Amino acid sequence: MTQREIPTVLSIAGSDSGGGAGIQADIKAIARCGAHGMTAITALTAQNTVGVTAIEPVSPAMIIEQIRAVTSDIGVDAVKIGMLGSVETIEAVARGLDLLGDVPIVLDTVMVAESGADLLRSDARSALIEMILPRATVATPNIPEARVLTGLDETAAQSALAEGVLALGPSIAVVTGGHSTGMIDVFFDGEQIVEIEGAIYEGSSSHGSGCTHSSSLAAMLALGLDPLAATRSARALASEAVGNGLDSVGEGPGPVDVFGLTGAAPH
Repeated sequence: MTQREIPTVLSIAGSDSGGGAGIQADIKAIARCGAHGMTAITALTAQNTVGVTAIEPVSPAMIIEQIRAVTSDIGVDAVKIGMLGSVETIEAVARGLDLLGDVPIVLDTVMVAESGADLLRSDARSALIEMILPRATVATPNIPEARVLTGLDETAAQSALAEGVLALGPSIAVVTGGHSTGMIDVFFDGEQIVEIEGAIYEGSSSHGSGCTHSSSLAAMLALGLDPLAATRSARALASEAVGNGLDSVGEGPGPVDVFGLTGAAPH
C-alpha cells in the first residue's frame, strides 16, 4: 500500500446504464472492500436487466487520457480490467497500462453479457490473448470464457481449463464456476490447484456477479492480501452479493447487491 490512507483501484471497463454490471458494479464492490475506486471507461452501453440495446466505444485517445489523469494525480494500487470490446480498445488499454508501473492487474475476460449480448468482438480475442492476458496478475474467466481462450472442449475439467489459461501468460488463473453445478472456483498459480467454494443461493439476481468478483479481487490485492487470500475473499463477497440480489429491480435478472440492502439465506 502507498502513503495514501486508503488504497486505490482503477477499473478499466464498460459502463452499464442499468447500474448492475460494468464500472457501476466495480465502484460499489471496491467501496465495499474499503478502497477508493476510479474508472477509465472503455464503452458506453444502453443496458437494463433485460438486455443491451446499444454499445458505443470510447475513443482510444480518451481511454488513455483517463488512465493518465488518475495515474498522474491520485495513483493506482491495483487495476481491474473488464469489457474491452474491440482491437482498437485493447491496443489503447495496453498503451495505458504502460503508464501504471508495476501494479497488480486483475483481468475479467468479459465476452458475453448476462443477457447474451456479445461484448468482445470475435476478431479481438487474439488481441486480448496477445496484448493483455500476459500482463495480468490474475485472470478470472468463467468456464465458457476459459474454453474459448484455451480451445478446450466441454469435456475438459475445470482444473485443465485453469492450466490452459495460465499457459497463455497470466501469473495466476482463476476459473470461476458460476456456470457449473457445484459453483466452485479453481485457482492455479503454476504450483498449486486450489478449489474455492462459496455459499450457493436460490434466486436469479446475479447480474454483475463476475464484475463484482474481479473488482473485489483487485481491491483485496490493493489492500495487501496475497493472491490466494484475495481470491477467497473475493469469492465470499461475490457470493454474498448474489445472495442479496435485488430481485425487484427490472424485469430480467436483477443486479447483485454488495451492501446488503436485502438479505437471503444460503442453502
